[in-house]
Amino acid sequence: MDPLAFVPHVVIFPFPAQGHVNSMLKLAQLLSLSNFHITFLVTVDTHDRLLNHTDVLSRFGSEFKLQALPHGISMDNMTTRIGVSGLFDSLNTFAKTFLREFLVNSTVTCVIADGILSMAADVAEEINLPIIYFRTISACSFWSYFCIPELIQAGELPLKENAMDLTLPQVKGMEDFLRGRDLPSFCRAIDLTSPDFRLVLTETRQTSRARGLILNTFEDLEGPILSQIRTVCPNVYTIGAVHAHLKARLATKSTSSNSLWQEDESCISWLDTQPPKSVIYVSFGSIAGVTREELLEFWYGLLNSDQKFLWVMRPDLIVGQERKNEIPVELEQGTKARGYMANWVRQEKVLAHKAIGGFLTHSGWNSTLESIVEGVPMICWPRFADQQVNSRFVGEVWKMGLDIKDTCDRDIIAKSVRDLMEKRIGEFSQRTENMASLAKRAVNEGGSSYINLDRLIQDIRSMIPPMKQS
Repeated sequence: MDPLAFVPHVVIFPFPAQGHVNSMLKLAQLLSLSNFHITFLVTVDTHDRLLNHTDVLSRFGSEFKLQALPHGISMDNMTTRIGVSGLFDSLNTFAKTFLREFLVNSTVTCVIADGILSMAADVAEEINLPIIYFRTISACSFWSYFCIPELIQAGELPLKENAMDLTLPQVKGMEDFLRGRDLPSFCRAIDLTSPDFRLVLTETRQTSRARGLILNTFEDLEGPILSQIRTVCPNVYTIGAVHAHLKARLATKSTSSNSLWQEDESCISWLDTQPPKSVIYVSFGSIAGVTREELLEFWYGLLNSDQKFLWVMRPDLIVGQERKNEIPVELEQGTKARGYMANWVRQEKVLAHKAIGGFLTHSGWNSTLESIVEGVPMICWPRFADQQVNSRFVGEVWKMGLDIKDTCDRDIIAKSVRDLMEKRIGEFSQRTENMASLAKRAVNEGGSSYINLDRLIQDIRSMIPPMKQS
């Protein structure tokens, strides 16, 4: 059968969180540029948010279907370990049956599933359908997850309080710099038999079941770690940074938002009035929360740094009973003079603005990549999951910023902001600008990510749809 004689139909199934949906929806658009038919599976909540806040349907056209999963999938308490475990349980209960019925009754070429949804691999294997995984985290985070059994065997886990700053020789390729405190947050669990710890461990280790592994990164950024991953997953497609890749392949050279929240565009007008590289952008992502005490430390630190700042203050950012009430007067007055607050923004657009000189970030992978592509140095304050590993690489390996994990002190924050924006701006700018150039080269014709995406497209075209089993 001629691989070009049929139009591939790919079912894409992301984990239902903003960062996962965002990068996998960009992959969907990249594949649609090659005339693939795409079915994109999302929860009812995500389905409604995308329709309300984005142009997702008009952007794709008739070859794209945004398919809602059945009701009953729990999206409550996504910031807690119990909440995440509940989400996985409900996905297995409600989404797995739906996925099997959908695949059996449709002509599907292959499934591209989030790499933490092994139940999609269970279904695909059952009906003899090819599956490819997309891990939306960094290669370095994926590899640290993968090496956890070796850490347990060596007695390094559970983490001991006096070993947080000791390096870990069991994580090959990171032996000289990865410390206990740089491991993914769930490694700090005391009980290694807890369901959530076993879940993450199991999901990562079964990656080799897939035909291939897609990673949102590029060879010049994570080459040494990618070499380690290829020892266990030989067929790796590095196609990142996907947001820059999509922009490079679109004729308009501009991309649409995949936000699940309403975006505030007014901050761009404020940025337009600021001098070049004078503003530090502050955002802790779509899920992470802070206590009121932490919020005040950051607020005082930003004002004491004497730098202009743009801060994304999500309505649900503050956790606990003490919300944002009774903010000291000096903070409100100082913000009016030097700051701008927004509920949610178009982050890619903000980071690309000439006024932005730094990024105080939670070190989520999408945020980290977006900052790298725009050549913006970072101050990293990671909260959970892969963020601890990312922040170590930013500060110690790529040297594109400062890692202040496990601290929350206004003096440290103020000094870090001044260092990033003034005192050490030369050294950080040189490194970030160089990596930004390599990132752009990777996604343009002849670049490593460009070649790998073409290889992925050809590999999918070569997959002849199997006979459906009842």
